[in-house]
Order: sequence, then C-alpha cells, then structure tokens
Amino acid sequence: MVKGSIAQIESMGLVDGPGIRTVVFLNGCKLRCMFCHNPEMFKLGELNYTPGELFNKILRNKPYFKNNGGVTFSGGEPLLQYDFLVETCKLLKKENINIALDTAGVGNGNYDEILKLVDLVIFDIKAIDDNSYKEITANNINESLKFLKRCQELNKKMWLRQVIIPGINDNEEYINRLVEFIKPLKNIEKIELLPYHTMAKEKYNKLNLPYKLKNTIDMNIDRCKELEKLIREKTHIY
Repeated sequence: MVKGSIAQIESMGLVDGPGIRTVVFLNGCKLRCMFCHNPEMFKLGELNYTPGELFNKILRNKPYFKNNGGVTFSGGEPLLQYDFLVETCKLLKKENINIALDTAGVGNGNYDEILKLVDLVIFDIKAIDDNSYKEITANNINESLKFLKRCQELNKKMWLRQVIIPGINDNEEYINRLVEFIKPLKNIEKIELLPYHTMAKEKYNKLNLPYKLKNTIDMNIDRCKELEKLIREKTHIY
C-alpha cells in the first residue's frame, strides 16, 4: 500500500485557501528556494501515513469546514508524493470535502489525475524568467510552466502567490513584468504578495544548511501591501 511522508498537520488553518482548513504539509521538494522557511521538509522523510489514516484524521475536522472550508495540501512540494496524494483526494471527494493544492508545480510530470480532483490550485510563483528562477530556486522554470499550462487547459480555479524579497523583486519594474506574466492567465481568483521574513535562519543553522539571504532584512510589510495593491489594480484581480 502507498504511504505518505507528512511533516505536519495544522487543524484550523485560515490563510491557505478559503474558510477554515486542515493544512497538510508533505515532505520532499526539488526546489531550493533561497527564501524557503521549511528547509526541514526538503527530504522525503519517514513514510508515516496511509491515505486512509490521513483521510480519517482530516474527516474529524469536517464539521469546522462549513460552506467554504476544506483541506489544503502544502509542503514541501505535495506533487512529489503524487500517488499518495491522488489516493487521499479520492477518499476526500467521496465526502465532498473541498481540496486545495498549494504548489510550485514541480513534481514528476503527470498532473491530470490530481488536477481533476482538486478544487483550487494555490500556485507559488518563484520567478517569471528562467535566469531568475534558477537563481532563486536552483532549478529551471520549465516544469513549473508546464504545470501552469495544464492548469489553464483544465480550467482550474487558481490563487497566485509571490514572495517579495528586498533588493530582488521589491520594485515596480518587477511588478509590471509580473502583471504581464499574469494577464494571459484565466480563472485567477486572487493574487497575494507575501513579505519575505528571516524567521527561518535558525532552522538553517540547526540543519547545517547555507542560508543565502543571511544579509537580507525582512521585507517592509507596508511596502509589500503597496505593491500588492498596485498589481491588483493593474490586473483587476483582488
């Protein structure tokens, strides 16, 4: 039987999708984002749940979901545990539980089955061109764009997220380029700009991992909100 590697389960999440949600953080990720705040999830880790066990744990929270809540699969990169994710989502669909997938779109290449099961894709934009993507994630952008294209072809509802980092993308020139990247996309319900923070530094120290942004300060929250307002005005997506 397929088993999954789960790092953490948050029972009453309020920011990773609409309503009250159970947020499941899956281990494993191909990307090495310079701003990642979950480096402990880079590796797969212990296989500690079957789809049935995870389903039963989520089901206990169903009374809190009400009309617009549900479950969000995050990480790490949940697409790397594709078979486990699909089997769990099949069980959730039988209970009419809303499913959101928080992802950078960098899995192993076949996404149709999971995209037909999820109700919302929360897509993490790391960068919008290959050079910047490689600098930020240590990977190329191709797989992420492939996933995004398939979301469009299947008409999936989407939220878009982008971390804003001082000295890298915290300027109107980048926001204007991001607007042009977003404009051709359809079914985008929401855009969020997330301010970079330094709270993960200690995690990297404990894991003996290099922290590439050690000389970068926290993103000013007010400035981040200004840029978010600008992009929403330019795209008319709020």
